[in-house]
Amino acid sequence: MATWIERWEPENEAFWNETGGRIAWRTLAVTTASLVLSFASWFMMSAVVVRLPSIGFAFTPMELFWLAAMPGLAGGTLRIVNTFLIPVFGTRAVVTSANFLKLIPCVGLGLAIADPATPLWVFMALAFVAGLGGGDFSSFMPSTSLFFPKRLQGAALGIQAGVGNFGVSLVQFVAPWIVGFAAFGTLAGGPQSFVKGELSRPMWLQNAAYIWVPFLLVCGVASGAWLRSLPVRASFREQLDIFKDKHTWFCTITYVMTFGSFSGFAAAFPLMIKQIYGVFPDAPDPLRYAFYGPLIGSLVRVLFGFVADKTGGAVLTQLSGLGMIGCVAWLILGGTLTPDSAAAFPAFVAAMLALFFFCGIGNAATFRQYPIIFGHSPRQAAGVLGWTAAVAAYGPFVFASLIGKSITVTGSATAFFCGAAVFYALATGINWWYYARTGCERPC
Repeated sequence: MATWIERWEPENEAFWNETGGRIAWRTLAVTTASLVLSFASWFMMSAVVVRLPSIGFAFTPMELFWLAAMPGLAGGTLRIVNTFLIPVFGTRAVVTSANFLKLIPCVGLGLAIADPATPLWVFMALAFVAGLGGGDFSSFMPSTSLFFPKRLQGAALGIQAGVGNFGVSLVQFVAPWIVGFAAFGTLAGGPQSFVKGELSRPMWLQNAAYIWVPFLLVCGVASGAWLRSLPVRASFREQLDIFKDKHTWFCTITYVMTFGSFSGFAAAFPLMIKQIYGVFPDAPDPLRYAFYGPLIGSLVRVLFGFVADKTGGAVLTQLSGLGMIGCVAWLILGGTLTPDSAAAFPAFVAAMLALFFFCGIGNAATFRQYPIIFGHSPRQAAGVLGWTAAVAAYGPFVFASLIGKSITVTGSATAFFCGAAVFYALATGINWWYYARTGCERPC
């Protein structure tokens, strides 16, 4: 079968019913499964770093925050590149190669963990390469927007992004289980000694990276066999026209508020639990709670994609922004960031989960907005989806590094959250003025 589809008319109802729908939904299924693995490989470092000191790696708290942040730095940078790939190389080549490339950080991190002499710079390099998974979003999502008619884009993008985001909670849920036994026998190497207080038990921490290898191989083969590319072609230079429109930058700000916060807090949440509440007796296990946040945000993103198709995206983005401001105020004013005892921990977790909930609403709403804001050009709309996702992918780097800095310098994360509240207010104001109020410039 040919790699490139010669005719694609998703807005033509007859074409969609006869041919287009079948191809589009098949493509969505394969690319969404691949995106789950992209997020899993991107965030596997956040699930690993909290265990490294307990198996003998002498890294400081700030070094651990840097390890959690580094995939975000790489993911944002690689998303900028991915933004422009689909119109040049096509869906089939991009998605297939992306699956196989992610084998590098998964295998590499497993080998690094198994060797107790591995230095920090090797882990930093592997954390950066893990950003390959983060970069995929900015090619997968624009591809999906091109396959579907406008009336279904909110649902399709919500499904792909939301289910893809499950990779974050999946890796934080699977990691504590898979490291507890020799899942791969002697093939993955021997165990480490996990020490907590006076207790010691064997742990196969490398399994948290190796577990994704067989799934990546399956998705890589499936992508090459079943995916095709659309006849939407443009050179790199032609795609730069999106930066001449001010709405590209406004959309970037609102998406940093929503997805930037989701990805940033997903990376930093386990270490926040460890650094803020780990000093108390019977401290909570970070990985026992951390996966709930990404899980809630991902589920809400799927569900509210359908809602956004009915209500429009701007009103939900407004709700998201106001809710996030309220959650940050709860964290600051409720004393959960500067606790006197572990009794404040339930309130801290509740506030963080509420924050993930509103992030999820905003993630669904904004990706419904952008194809409407740039409705005059599907190719530009796809480019804006990729670009905004690229900038927001710096969330893990920015959030983890700044939260770590705030805790290191001031003793708490309060300063970071005060700055976050100001930014959320700015983004919410932009959304209201240009997209949500009566008589706004581009209602959506």
